[in-house]
Amino acid sequence: MLWDTTFSAGNNADDYLYKRPKPVPPWFARRIKVTAGLFIPVNNTKIEVGNQSGTFGTTIDFEDDLGFRKSSSTFLSDVQWRASRRSRFDLSYFHLERTTSYQLKKEIEFGDHTYPVDASVNSFFETSIYRFSYGYAFFLDPKYEIGLMIGAHVLRSNVGISLAGATAELGYSDDFDFTAPLPDIGIWGGYAFTDRLALTGNVSYLSLKIKDVSGKIISYNVSVMYEVLPNLDLALGYTGLNFDVDVQKERLQGYFKWGYNGPSLTVSYSFGKKHPFE
Repeated sequence: MLWDTTFSAGNNADDYLYKRPKPVPPWFARRIKVTAGLFIPVNNTKIEVGNQSGTFGTTIDFEDDLGFRKSSSTFLSDVQWRASRRSRFDLSYFHLERTTSYQLKKEIEFGDHTYPVDASVNSFFETSIYRFSYGYAFFLDPKYEIGLMIGAHVLRSNVGISLAGATAELGYSDDFDFTAPLPDIGIWGGYAFTDRLALTGNVSYLSLKIKDVSGKIISYNVSVMYEVLPNLDLALGYTGLNFDVDVQKERLQGYFKWGYNGPSLTVSYSFGKKHPFE
């Protein structure tokens, strides 16, 4: 009888282990979520473009030297797929275009030309950022989740300056475009205050060199999310991103530093039930 009792107790313990409930993510962990919204970044942009003959360009502050406005407005978007209770994939997109006309207060060397003091120049700055990341939640609870993420920002930029002369022969222009894939790693997480109110955020960093592109990236985001209607959330957030990129091309070599931070207002629509992993 004693042997039978021990064996029975062992079986009950195994049954308990096999039937132990799996962790449930917070309510904002939806199967598929599509997000879009307004972003108002405050920019700080510096660039230096020289040529391969050894001529170094002037370090140009776009806001102070070329008359660009520091603040601008644009849109951002994101698609998130929650593959399992702990795993998620994100694909984000951000695009910004800025143009200005300005009378130079100092001489500028950019690419193959020199732009003299008091010259009237037209300048443009255009960039797109694609981000792909995978995140895994090591800590999971109906109230919170915390995990690690690995991914990459792909920065595609084109900047340029043009001088309009009295005749077409006297005018000239220079531009510098590049694509910089910059991997990064970081931490992400969120906390549910109630069944409709939550705080989410992430921060990532990496510095490395890939072929003719070397760079450093720091990014962060924090958002307060509120479920307005079933499957429909509003979020007020604050986002920041800082790039330092050195690029060598066949004819030009450039240094590009760009940072921005500012508030965002986004709306998200989720597909599927509110607690898909229960």
